[in-house]
Amino acid sequence: MTTPDIVLRAEGLTKRFGGLTAVQDVSFEQRAGEILAIIGPNGAGKTTLLNLLSGLHRPTSGTLHLLGHDVSRASMERRCHLGLGRAFQIVRPFPEMTVLENVTVGALFGKPGARLHTAREEAWALLERTGLATHAHKPAHDLNLLQDKRLEVARALATQPKVLLLDEVMAGLRPTEAQEAVELVRGVRDSGISVLFIEHIMPIVRDLADRVVVMDQGRVLARGTYHEVTADPHVIRAYLGTELDQDVA
Repeated sequence: MTTPDIVLRAEGLTKRFGGLTAVQDVSFEQRAGEILAIIGPNGAGKTTLLNLLSGLHRPTSGTLHLLGHDVSRASMERRCHLGLGRAFQIVRPFPEMTVLENVTVGALFGKPGARLHTAREEAWALLERTGLATHAHKPAHDLNLLQDKRLEVARALATQPKVLLLDEVMAGLRPTEAQEAVELVRGVRDSGISVLFIEHIMPIVRDLADRVVVMDQGRVLARGTYHEVTADPHVIRAYLGTELDQDVA
């Protein structure tokens, strides 16, 4: 049973691909209004876990509850309708469509009887919120990397999620751009949306995350606040080394 303040609960999630176990017995909870970070070395199973949460993969075993609903075997569409949104690391907008049209598609997704006019109004509001309003009528292929990332978040927000999954949305950004993205994510949380994100840049994790889940070799290695997990000798040995205080880069 999921209590009202728990928006996402994974219990024993396991995913095997043939003889490879990519995620093994992963359990965690996310609270309402929380920014939760998933970190770990390359190959730790982070993106596979996100694919299990979003429904791109189905677990070999284990359960997942979203806002009190068992979605362990639910489709991506069903999870989206229940309030789960996702922004991907590799951005794939509809390149020939305008920025506004791209976000409008998100606002229309899976909403029988939705009106185009209302969806466009919602899309405009999200473009203003994400700093893309001045690019509304540009084709998506004309955007730079930061604008692409903002468009990906805007499209995810257009589905009206209660929980938003972000897969390394800071990847490739310059320090000033990354800081702008941090402020955008904070604004998403301040609007009442819980955020779960994968990130490898530790200063961003430090600045954003309320709690951190550390993965290694498909398993949960540690949980806690940023300062708790970064002081854990197992985490230091498996992932962090001595690179904790580097600038965002």
